[in-house]
Amino acid sequence: MSRSKVWILVAVVLVSFTAFWFVRGRGGKAESWRTMPAERGPVAMTVSATGTIEPVTKVAVGSQVSGTIATLGADYNDRVKKGQVIAQLDPSLFRTQAAQSDANLARAQAAYANARRTWERSKALTERGVLAQVDLDAAQASYEQTAAEVKQAQAALSNAHVNLAHTTILSPIDGVVIARSVDIGQTVAASLQAPELFQIAGDLTRMQVETRIDEADIGRVVPGLRATFTVDAFPEATFEGTVRQVRLEPVVEQNVVTYTTVIDVPNPELKLKPGMTANVTIGIDHRDDVLKIANAALRFHPPTDPKAARGGGGTTAAEGRRVRGPGGSGAPGGGGANPGPGATGGRGSDAASQTVYVLGADGKLQPVKVVTGITDGTFTEVVSGGLTAGAAVVVGAMPKNPQSMNAPPPGMGGGSRMGGGGGGGHR
Repeated sequence: MSRSKVWILVAVVLVSFTAFWFVRGRGGKAESWRTMPAERGPVAMTVSATGTIEPVTKVAVGSQVSGTIATLGADYNDRVKKGQVIAQLDPSLFRTQAAQSDANLARAQAAYANARRTWERSKALTERGVLAQVDLDAAQASYEQTAAEVKQAQAALSNAHVNLAHTTILSPIDGVVIARSVDIGQTVAASLQAPELFQIAGDLTRMQVETRIDEADIGRVVPGLRATFTVDAFPEATFEGTVRQVRLEPVVEQNVVTYTTVIDVPNPELKLKPGMTANVTIGIDHRDDVLKIANAALRFHPPTDPKAARGGGGTTAAEGRRVRGPGGSGAPGGGGANPGPGATGGRGSDAASQTVYVLGADGKLQPVKVVTGITDGTFTEVVSGGLTAGAAVVVGAMPKNPQSMNAPPPGMGGGSRMGGGGGGGHR
């Protein structure tokens, strides 16, 4: 075989080998696209969190004096009236103190009467020149001192009677006993802090949910917004309420800042009980009959797009600037991004401008500029742009070789990212 034929044969082998690896390496490239049509329908922007159901009014009833519980006038779940006796401490020690204070007052009054008579007699003798002025001054000082001692004894007696009255524990409100911390015979010690004996809740037909909203979302939560929530005790029931208060006090836990939000909830059937955990969804904004597209379409980039090569298939910046959907605060991918223009669904924001791709009649991708509005975490409102209802919006790619989805060739990370981005459309 001549040398020229050998070189020709080698060249053919090299070309064939190169073509084989090229085709194999390109086997995962998408030639078909997964699409979802743009459609019209409602889009609701929400913030989700968990909270605790509490009575609107809850009072911890304590004791201002120390003593032993002699009787109890209320138990768990009992309905009580304002001023009703719910506990009685043993009053014997306080009655003794009151009697002693009364005796001290009587002694002080007797001393006062005697000092007054002495002062009046000394005054008359001094006027007649029989008694020296210094003696009159001493009698007057003794008189004034005993007058002060009488007032002191009266105050001590009043204090003893007050302590005696505090041995009777009264209900401060009309309500229901939801907690009892003492039993008959137990000794309570009131020193720096009054010991808690009962917890009494007010009207249980009116409850409130105390929930904590992440700082990234709290700017959109205002009093008057409608909220819905569920509890584990009644998984099929959805309860409604209204945001009443957004507290200014920040709560910091593990470097996460949240703000307590209070939601008023009617409870006419008394299904909701104090301490239940509520899964709350607060409606921030709502659009009816708007053009909307899947969020996966906003994350999709064709293989030739530099963003795809850089692996930029995650949540877009504009999506991060809008309120998260059902995941709400703390949802995966939330990121806690600060809201930007268009965050509250405002129309016509340059920051909300996006590029999506539609599938043309020739099977090629065509970029379309759109301005997006609010999102519910799955779909995003299209405020304006060259998109119409029914347009086939590309949300991902279908590789020609299904095995390439499991083992993508080296250097084809963009194609693999596209497939993952398309999967986002099925969340």
